[in-house]
Amino acid sequence: MTTVTRRSLLIGGVAGVALATAGAGFPKLDDPFTLGVASGDPRPDGVVLWTRLAPRPLEEDGRGGMPDRVVPVQWELAEDERFRRVVRRGVQPARPELGHSVHVEPFGLRPGREYFYRFRVDGHVSPVGRTRTTPEPWALGQDLTMCFASCAHFGEGYFTAYRRLAEDHPDLVLHLGDYQYEYAAKAADVRAVLGPETRTLADYRLRHAQYKTDADLQLAHSVAPWLVVFDDHEVENNWADDVPEQPDPDFAARRAAAFQAYYENMPLRRGARPDGTDMRLYRRAQWGGLVNFHMLDTRQYRDDQACGDGWKTCADAALPTRSITGAEQEAWLLDGFRRSRSRWDVLGQQVFFAERDRKDGPEKEVSMDGWDGYLASRDRVTRGWVDAGVRNAVVLTGDVHAHYAADVKLDWNDPASSPTVGTELVCTSVTSGGDGNDTVDEVQLRLNPHIKLHSRRRGYVRTKFTARELRADFRTLPHVSRAGAQATTLRSFVVEDRNPGLNPV
Repeated sequence: MTTVTRRSLLIGGVAGVALATAGAGFPKLDDPFTLGVASGDPRPDGVVLWTRLAPRPLEEDGRGGMPDRVVPVQWELAEDERFRRVVRRGVQPARPELGHSVHVEPFGLRPGREYFYRFRVDGHVSPVGRTRTTPEPWALGQDLTMCFASCAHFGEGYFTAYRRLAEDHPDLVLHLGDYQYEYAAKAADVRAVLGPETRTLADYRLRHAQYKTDADLQLAHSVAPWLVVFDDHEVENNWADDVPEQPDPDFAARRAAAFQAYYENMPLRRGARPDGTDMRLYRRAQWGGLVNFHMLDTRQYRDDQACGDGWKTCADAALPTRSITGAEQEAWLLDGFRRSRSRWDVLGQQVFFAERDRKDGPEKEVSMDGWDGYLASRDRVTRGWVDAGVRNAVVLTGDVHAHYAADVKLDWNDPASSPTVGTELVCTSVTSGGDGNDTVDEVQLRLNPHIKLHSRRRGYVRTKFTARELRADFRTLPHVSRAGAQATTLRSFVVEDRNPGLNPV
């Protein structure tokens, strides 16, 4: 674990030893590191290092004030934050066709180790980032502190939750979608959103850039590697494969632009680089023999929402052909369950998994956008991990702007007598929906006794995985309409090894 002194150095962005000069002969740039640095997709022998050059990040054309030429970017990776023990270095081109983003994939690193990285261009040195590799695939000795978050609307609040998350010193961060929102500014916003509703590549680049200028978000990216997946607002609200929320003949071009900007602004491997309207984002990341993360994409391959979307009593939701993952991703996931030997198998995904009924009486009224709208798909996945003998199944979810904790049942036709076969942890929003409140939906809790927690406050979830248990702390902030709120733990639960279900702490 990094000491307090080292952490202070990291947050301060100490540059240390100078790097060699590259790109001589070109006009000098202003400081291009206004968007910070990030790392992601860790493996036992490597990780992705990211930055994007943008000396004037908020220009309307989305180019960040960069010239229309390739710019060589130097990078270094070291075992210490003063860069006395450099283990890898190189030069990576930042290309205009990729928004002058840089994705470096150093390999041959030591498993389960902490590293520090930085970039340099034209004498400008980036802030220092901390990252780490995962333990060896069979190793159980390293516990994992992982925080996860979702739903950050720039206009609806300050990103203080990201700063508090960073202060928890996580080994890994998961972002489960709605990293940015497509909407134009609203009169009620507490921070000004720049640009129109995002539709073009320039729009999406500008929107991502404005988010990345936030110091709290930059800090969260700099302290640990991230695993990211998108939800709907990275493109537009409630899209489903090639079906937009409202009729739009230009939706394919909009989706392609959104995917391009998402890749440019995230620490993703080259295999995730989009090809037009296609982007392979579902993947696995293994934390030794302790945790197997199955990161899902529940937007790009899903059938359109049943019965016109919304909260409905809808017979079509039960059609056996309906899928939220698509056949190929589902087969990949089920195969992953069968092959897994990890202590914990975790689904990092976007929308509510457990049943969430909000209507009294024999008929259920549920959300068509979540797994309740794709009943056969949910049943195949749940029975898939049960039949595969997965030791401990955990579903992580974002999207709904509220904290939830729920037991996952094998049979939702009779949840009261069905065995609990997994656990769902749902993080609230970072800011979306504003400050939130302390009102608890008692009707929802009564109709869904498998749901053990509901809170409308903003925040994130902090987890700790060990060989014996998973602990989840639901962290909340009293407000996001003003900066600087402190985080407190609203509730904590423990899930014991081989004993699915939530135990209050």
